[in-house]
Amino acid sequence: MLRSHTCGELRLENVGQEVTLTGWVQKSRDKGGMLWVDLRDRYGITQLSLEEGVSEASVLATARTLGREFVVKATGTVIERESKNDKIATGEIEIKVTALEILNPAKLPPFLIEDDTDGGDDLRMKYRYLDLRRSPVRKSLELRHCMGQQTRSYLDGQGFIEVETPVLIKSTPEGARDFVVPSRMNPGEFYALPQSPQTFKQLLMVSGFDKYFQIVKCFRDEDLRADRQPEFTQIDCEMSFVTQEDILNTFEGLVKHLFKTVKGIELTDFPRMTYADAMRLYGSDKPDTRFAMQFVELNDLVKNKGFKVFDDAELVVGINASGSAHFTRKQLDELTDFVKRPQVGATGLVYARVQEDGSVKSSVDKFYSPEDLAQWAQAFNAQPGDLLLVLAGGADKTRKALNELRLEMGTRLGLRDKDTFSTLWVLDFPLLEWDEESNRYHAMHHPFTSPKPEDMDLIDTNPGAVRANAYDMVINGVEVGGGSIRIHDRGVQSRMFNLLGFTPEEAQAQFGFLLDAFEYGAPPHGGIAFGFDRLCSLFGGADSIRDFIAFPKNNSGRDVMIDAPSPIAQAQLDELQIDVRLKS
Repeated sequence: MLRSHTCGELRLENVGQEVTLTGWVQKSRDKGGMLWVDLRDRYGITQLSLEEGVSEASVLATARTLGREFVVKATGTVIERESKNDKIATGEIEIKVTALEILNPAKLPPFLIEDDTDGGDDLRMKYRYLDLRRSPVRKSLELRHCMGQQTRSYLDGQGFIEVETPVLIKSTPEGARDFVVPSRMNPGEFYALPQSPQTFKQLLMVSGFDKYFQIVKCFRDEDLRADRQPEFTQIDCEMSFVTQEDILNTFEGLVKHLFKTVKGIELTDFPRMTYADAMRLYGSDKPDTRFAMQFVELNDLVKNKGFKVFDDAELVVGINASGSAHFTRKQLDELTDFVKRPQVGATGLVYARVQEDGSVKSSVDKFYSPEDLAQWAQAFNAQPGDLLLVLAGGADKTRKALNELRLEMGTRLGLRDKDTFSTLWVLDFPLLEWDEESNRYHAMHHPFTSPKPEDMDLIDTNPGAVRANAYDMVINGVEVGGGSIRIHDRGVQSRMFNLLGFTPEEAQAQFGFLLDAFEYGAPPHGGIAFGFDRLCSLFGGADSIRDFIAFPKNNSGRDVMIDAPSPIAQAQLDELQIDVRLKS
């Protein structure tokens, strides 16, 4: 090794030792008689010191040529630092330099390689290899590494086998768009990159592998946002001869293990909530349960009082923002503007304050008597000082809008602390959802999800009422994982494909390999997949998964560092027998 120690390990007990360090110049400070250099590597920062008349002139001269991010090798003696720095682990010592070698000079970087940088997102993405030198980014990837190691440790201890599945597969309709890869050896035919290893892990269960897992890359060609990337990583798992309860207990155990080993937090048992209750009480299938503010429906109390907005609405529903009656008119106008935003979709907001004397003052006083408003307060279990916020309209749209308002109020009131973790299982999702455009049902999760056994008879008579044997894990309003008990019987799977609009010929062409496998003794099985990037961002207290991916794409799906995607040479296209013609 070129170094004897890293830049993060020397302490007072090392005083007097001769050491050699290597790293990057964080910054230097030349005071004439004294010169200090902060040397940085992955492990930390150590201060180097040189003194006029003490250090050799040639060494001092070399030090004065150093710029930011120069790569250097420094040899010297560890001494106690006079002016100590309690902000870094090595802040009690420094190196009195006796030899200094520039291993490689560096151009001035386009932004500061510091915790608080002056580089914007686009610039740091373009020079991601420089951004990765920054401590916060490095720590995010160290956290990801630790979580990967602990995931493998837990699952190995539970008897799971890690099996790699193919990356070049068959394109099958699973929800999102596939990324496709042309085959040179099979002109006119294409592979797809896997949206998930779903069919392969089911085939592994048919193969008798009992307990499988994989920390695996997945690919989906869909519009991006903070928690999405075109390529992402899943903790993908499947088990045979199990019930839903077995899977919930096993993977509740995984998440408890991760919190304990990575964050030092002991989680208790996870509450469970049906999809129907989640939508009724929170307007979301991934509710943030760090705070209350459950929905209260008001139809029975507010209709037929002459207020047309409520009278014409399918649903009138609200939340109690406890202790928020002090909100000013300006703040309430801001909330009204918030719910009217296109991405929220409400037409307006009605509010009511519970006064100190218990009376209620609302923005619709002329339509409702004091007695009416007192009933509102009672329905919300409101106390003096509370603020009631009410929306009205179509049921689904209004619940969605109120969910957004609830989250906004939670943020404004400081109720969404990133260091507080509230976990939840959401169960009993609908098996199917109706699509008005295509005029047919789509699988809410994927077409291999098993119906609840007690709902099997409804498949032919009332498909929309069938519940799935499916489950999602939600932490702090983020769906971190989801799965289901799978269909393992060819007949039931064929009925499911038929319900989803596949002809027998289409089902055989798309999924014949799986249907055929089911005829060779497929065991009952089920599984789950966790969004590994999402889990990492949750543990790291970040809103975006990009911070936990070494080389992420931007919101247009581009890698601006290597400039991809990009055109390919005509010779490659000719080999693939592909003619590119873009529609105008």
